[in-house]
Amino acid sequence: MEYFLLLLGFGLLIKGADYFVEGSSNLATLMRVSPMIIGLTIVAFGTSSPEATVSIIAAINGNADISLGNVVGSNIFNLTLVVGLAAFLYPLKVENETIRKEIPFTLLASVALLIFMSDVTLQGFMNNFITRSDGLTLLLFFAIFMYYVLEVARNRRQTVEEGEKTNLAWGKNIFLTVIGLGAIILGGELVVSNSKKIAYALGMSETLVGLTIVAVGTSLPELVTSVTAALKKKSEIAIGNIVGSNIFNILLVLGISSSITPLAVNGKVFVDVIIMIFFTFVLLIFSRTKYRIGKTEGLILAVSYVAYLTYIILRN
Repeated sequence: MEYFLLLLGFGLLIKGADYFVEGSSNLATLMRVSPMIIGLTIVAFGTSSPEATVSIIAAINGNADISLGNVVGSNIFNLTLVVGLAAFLYPLKVENETIRKEIPFTLLASVALLIFMSDVTLQGFMNNFITRSDGLTLLLFFAIFMYYVLEVARNRRQTVEEGEKTNLAWGKNIFLTVIGLGAIILGGELVVSNSKKIAYALGMSETLVGLTIVAVGTSLPELVTSVTAALKKKSEIAIGNIVGSNIFNILLVLGISSSITPLAVNGKVFVDVIIMIFFTFVLLIFSRTKYRIGKTEGLILAVSYVAYLTYIILRN
């Protein structure tokens, strides 16, 4: 029954995110927002909503390992397999603003997370925690990021043709957005409760479950969205979705989770956070190669995830 409910939860997360992204993206189009900004905000928030729901519920239930492992595992999955598959299917064009500002901001958020986790090393405490004050600081960083994105959106505001506007209805898309969000919340509750039961039954640690089963499950919307965007040759949405999702995961998801309750940090996760920072840096380097991520770079990233997955399973 736990496996069935876990699959049902993933199904609700994926379908809910699909409805949420479709509805919110159409609302953004009606408001005349550019594709890159849609990727960084509306789509990124929609595809990150499963991670947010799972991590926040896990934090409330006292499962800090799942909460933190979900975010770190999802970000690594996004940086390697999602970007890798999307780029392998169709080379991704990367805008200059993304290389100069958005990816470095992701790198900054990742390093800030590593610093907030290092209480024993930096302050001599007995244990490592992401405290409420750390969480509020992460939310402050998120507010700064959103201010930047809104300023960019205002400066890049595009005119939508009247013919395109008449094909979109406000009521229908508001309905899709609300229904999608409800499915995400219910699916998140099912994923957290049942993945914990499965972990105990199989002798797996909560950290490993968060880094693998939960992280991959909650990142499926990013995978589907980015691959679909790549196939439709809308690389701005694909890259914006990944960069935006990773920023949302660290600053908003962990910010809210640790503000609700301090998150105890498992020592093993430090290696995973360092790996996340490394792959963020690799994405920046690959993006600077002719302002695109090609098939070769995509293959390297996809294979890297397989190697990482093998490593954490053997580590457990």
